[in-house]
Amino acid sequence: MNDPVLVINCGSSSIKYALVPATADQPRLTGLVERLGSGDARLKGVDGSGDAFTRPLGGAGHVQALEAILEGLEGRQPFAVGHRIVHGGERFTRATRIDDEVVAAIEQTAALAPLHNPANLLGVAATRSLFPDLPQVAVFDTAFHQSLPPRAYRYALPEALYRDHGIRRYGFHGTSHACVSARANALSGLPGGGWLTAHLGNGCSITAVWQGKSLDTSMGLTPLEGLAMGTRSGDVDPGLHVHLVRQLGWSIEEIDRVLNRESGLLGLSGLTNDMRELEAAAAEGHAGAALAIEVFCYRIAKSLAALSCALPRLDGILFTGGIGENSPRVRQQVIDLLPHFGLALNPEANLATVRGREGRIDTLTPNRPALWVIPTDEEGRIADETRQLLGDTPR
Repeated sequence: MNDPVLVINCGSSSIKYALVPATADQPRLTGLVERLGSGDARLKGVDGSGDAFTRPLGGAGHVQALEAILEGLEGRQPFAVGHRIVHGGERFTRATRIDDEVVAAIEQTAALAPLHNPANLLGVAATRSLFPDLPQVAVFDTAFHQSLPPRAYRYALPEALYRDHGIRRYGFHGTSHACVSARANALSGLPGGGWLTAHLGNGCSITAVWQGKSLDTSMGLTPLEGLAMGTRSGDVDPGLHVHLVRQLGWSIEEIDRVLNRESGLLGLSGLTNDMRELEAAAAEGHAGAALAIEVFCYRIAKSLAALSCALPRLDGILFTGGIGENSPRVRQQVIDLLPHFGLALNPEANLATVRGREGRIDTLTPNRPALWVIPTDEEGRIADETRQLLGDTPR
């Protein structure tokens, strides 16, 4: 079957999409509808010739936006729709064909991802109404991490909180970690490789992957746990919440807003969550920007060192995501903090591996862990999992 898969990543006010062809030699149509429900709603994308376009969609909701996306597919009809669903709880361990029962189960996990799952389901409802005859597949961020052993996913909390309420570590960015670790297996000739995958963007997480399975990861019950991120704090003392309530009179909503939207690189620098702007500001002597980068890199190195405990053997570290792929400074600063791991960075290769380039950035010294930059392709991974579930040949 040569028809493409339409991949949908739906948020409450945006829809990211990609029409992923069956083979890599065909053009991929991609785009984003943003500011849904407002007079400034618009569709931005790249057509089959590689040309960018913008189309106003004033006041469009999700159904109208998906209709506009369909019109922009240049007559190429998808044979299936693959949806990114953030949280699958413990029920969903792999890609799953969507029906009413699956929708109800995803709704039941909404309490674990209140900012994501309801928005993801808006896209599911809209595409099911527009494409009633097309198979729809849910691909879960959490599914890749369902191979974690209990020692990695259980919190040291009373058993009843896990048994009755599902409070445990789930992990996220699963499609990205699966994508780059599989690519590293192919590139290295180590199908059972032991990798530490560092997905570094506005959201950040690290995963220990052994023989294609996630053994531990830095995110937990929610995407807030773990590394310092663009606007998320990452790990803080659990007692901070009570302290802020008692000392400042903050509500739970205020605490949630600050930790998720006003912390991380933005909070530390007082400037921005954009690493490119922070690196420029730090070069000009901005102390807050320099501190933000230092904390960011230290927390990454600390997490890499900790998660290495999950691996029987460390074959290499993989950098991906917007920062991981495009910031030689961050990569070097992280590696410099891990001198006892025997890593050997090639400075020239590190500086040259940006803007979507794939490659090794170590000195190729035998018997030392490799260092790779591997651009992630979450849309491609979702399309592949959709095809595999439906019995089509993967790309």
